[in-house]
Amino acid sequence: MMVGWIIFSLSFLALAHSYVFYPLLLKWLAQGKTNNTNVFAPDDSNLPFVTVIMSLYNEEKVIGPKLETLLRQRYPTDKYNIIIGSDGSGDRTNEIVAQRVAGSASVHFFPFEQRLGKPEVINHLVRLSLERRPAGPDHVFLVTDASVMLREEVVFHLAKHFRNPQIAVVDAFMTHTGLEDAGISRSEDRYISGEVRLKHLESIVWRKMIGPFGGCYALRSDYFSPVPSNFLVDDFFITMRAFERGAQAINEPLAVCHEPVSHEWREEYRRKARISAGNFQNMLLFRRLWWPPFTALSFAFFSHKILRWLGPFFLLGMALGMALVVWQGNYFSRILFLCGTVAALLAPLADVALKRMGVHVFLLRNLRYFLLMNIALFQGFFKFLKGIRSNVWEPTKRH
Repeated sequence: MMVGWIIFSLSFLALAHSYVFYPLLLKWLAQGKTNNTNVFAPDDSNLPFVTVIMSLYNEEKVIGPKLETLLRQRYPTDKYNIIIGSDGSGDRTNEIVAQRVAGSASVHFFPFEQRLGKPEVINHLVRLSLERRPAGPDHVFLVTDASVMLREEVVFHLAKHFRNPQIAVVDAFMTHTGLEDAGISRSEDRYISGEVRLKHLESIVWRKMIGPFGGCYALRSDYFSPVPSNFLVDDFFITMRAFERGAQAINEPLAVCHEPVSHEWREEYRRKARISAGNFQNMLLFRRLWWPPFTALSFAFFSHKILRWLGPFFLLGMALGMALVVWQGNYFSRILFLCGTVAALLAPLADVALKRMGVHVFLLRNLRYFLLMNIALFQGFFKFLKGIRSNVWEPTKRH
């Protein structure tokens, strides 16, 4: 019986540390501290040159507004360049981009005929960019997705931090649009908003934000590392390579971006299963950055990411621990285990039933979201074990 309680308790504490104790610890440690203050002023003549890097695949619905947000940025025009690559798009993406940027000296468009995958397109675009301007501390890449819309001062608020020579990565502050009671959007927004706050606290406490949101982040050009052809999570890989060189990474809350959130369970499940496989790639490759977790970086990496990526195994550990307690325990423990099992199984089913009646109980919705996303993590683990040969994937459908 004791073995069962130990397994259950350790598994529960691992999840509780990542989702509850670690965020509370960061909030406490951040008191009285500020984000990086060694920044450029808006009129500083030493502001770095910024090259926007954007990979597209069938983005006809959003690429027009996206280009507008890039072209409206309040940043010196002589220090601002845009390089776009189309990853074998089969809709009107190429036509829209070609028409919109025709005659522009600051926008360069490269339509690739065959699918390469987003990371490989980024690798190509970076090489093309460096042919125009070499890598160095005064040259910054801004990597962004077509679905992410930038406010007019995002480029400046990201670039200003590169006055600090220790900083290699600056992440934007992501917000969601198009939230609805039906579907997954509010649960997804709740989780992502928590992640944004957590990354910002990591920035304040120890300048080691554990990976940006790939939709919009800035990278010092001399810290770029080509992404392997079979890696699925390029932004995390690039940031970890920068950490290996002793660099810092932070989040900037004034660099506000907007992205439509996914509403469909199947779409988000598929996306998280793919990302999960990529997470385990990074977990294995950068194992020396998180174990043993005794430095600021390794503790943050272990607490924020590793424990969450292993969440499905901790949930199984909790179930196994309770099963052992029931097997060796008394009548009361068996009743407790039965009630917990029934509640875990009925919560998603109850949410489905209530949703069909137009009733949305967000506690049930969030429980269903948590369970299904951990199942997606579990599926991604087995995809990782089978081996990943290509990083080509279909983007998530968004409203």
